[in-house]
Amino acid sequence: MTEEAIGSPEGLLDDWMPRRELAGIIGVSSDTLKRWETRRIGPPCIRIGRKVLYRRGAVKDWLLEQESRKTGARRVAR
Repeated sequence: MTEEAIGSPEGLLDDWMPRRELAGIIGVSSDTLKRWETRRIGPPCIRIGRKVLYRRGAVKDWLLEQESRKTGARRVAR
């Protein structure tokens, strides 16, 4: 396949961020994200070799899911 057929490699990972960047954005440590990944309770991620990447859209969806779970739990408790 030619580069034209698959698109330019520039910008390929624009929608993805490394673990350290996400940790800084949401205010948790990289180790916390690593534990969440192991327990399958954190935002979805992919691994490319040793690199762990998070898609921005998937992180936003995960945050909304956390919000709705908490809101739903409050409604049930009342």
